[in-house]
Amino acid sequence: MEKINESILSDEIKEHQKEHRIDHMTYLPDMEQIPSDMLEQVLAETKAYDYDSFTESDVRNALAKERRTLKDFQALLSPAALPLLEEMARKAQAETQKYFGNSVSMFTPVYIANYCENYCIYCGFNCHNHIRRAQLNEEEIRREFAAIAKTGLQEILILTGESRKKSTVEYIGKAVEMAREYFKVIGLEIYPVNTDEYAYLHKCGADYVTVFQETYNPDKYETLHLAGHKRIFPYRFYAQERALMGGMRGVGLSALLGLDDFRKDAFATGMHAYLLQKKYPHAEIAFSCPRLRPIINNDRINPMDVHERQLLQVICAYRLFMPFAGITVSSRECARVRDNLMQIAATKISAGVSTGIGEHGEEVQDKGDEQFEISDDRSVEEIYGALREHHLQPVMADAIYV
Repeated sequence: MEKINESILSDEIKEHQKEHRIDHMTYLPDMEQIPSDMLEQVLAETKAYDYDSFTESDVRNALAKERRTLKDFQALLSPAALPLLEEMARKAQAETQKYFGNSVSMFTPVYIANYCENYCIYCGFNCHNHIRRAQLNEEEIRREFAAIAKTGLQEILILTGESRKKSTVEYIGKAVEMAREYFKVIGLEIYPVNTDEYAYLHKCGADYVTVFQETYNPDKYETLHLAGHKRIFPYRFYAQERALMGGMRGVGLSALLGLDDFRKDAFATGMHAYLLQKKYPHAEIAFSCPRLRPIINNDRINPMDVHERQLLQVICAYRLFMPFAGITVSSRECARVRDNLMQIAATKISAGVSTGIGEHGEEVQDKGDEQFEISDDRSVEEIYGALREHHLQPVMADAIYV
């Protein structure tokens, strides 16, 4: 992809923004604050996590256990675990089969808008990036849903750029109501909202919410998120808890691996999920495991290397630490990697993916630019066939309303 610098602000504008930049740890007036100390717990444990202090013996002790502690989870994410990756993978595979059998859920993301009010330097949708912006109207959304439903999929993930002005809660709610006519399971990946707004979206028909914290390092987070509501670190952190308080049956968590120290980010993600599961035992908890991918008009972010073996280590550590959790592997990964991970620890896979706006229905094709490059562009039929070839059972919906 051609790299250009159109998105880089002039020095004068950047200096003005720096002088008027809001504190990334202070809530804005419209942001709900909930009584919870979960953030303090995660940040303290992550800061104290010294992964180089763990030995092969620590890893073997963790692998030998039926149930693993936070300290065991830290050992499994440490460099000392890499020589034991094959054993980790075998045990992770056994845990996956124990709790999920050979089932793999299939879904597709559908982007209905890419307007964004945030300035995140690693994201293709950021408000200073010169891309084609688009927002689907109700008729176009319906055409997208109808086209996806024809493939046989019964679960979708609705996404927007993070703009309250363009993609209002009511606009998203209407999209959810229409989706309920076509699909059995509906997820949301939108800007974080307050508890009452999550309750409204759940009433419209949304089942679960996924939020990427991106990185759990507040200092690094500040340098990556220069403007917009997303800059407020604690409000984003507590999005999953507000969603559960609003009635959602499940939440997904993730760090974008490669933005910062991936071992600490993976640990923080796992601990965040663990604390949520303890506090809300009825909730369905899931992990996504994306690695940073190239985006349009950006040469300002240099990803920290997270290789395939390290990605496998993170996913196996998640499975061994939280055996009941769902694990999704992004289309950011190539077909070979995704197929292998499905046989080991992952339980959910996207198919027929497009990260652009209006690319499923023929009449609304290609209205807005994509968020990032995908690596696996296989159709629903091709993914379905690949799963069957590996003796896995594709599942189109894991829940239904009665």
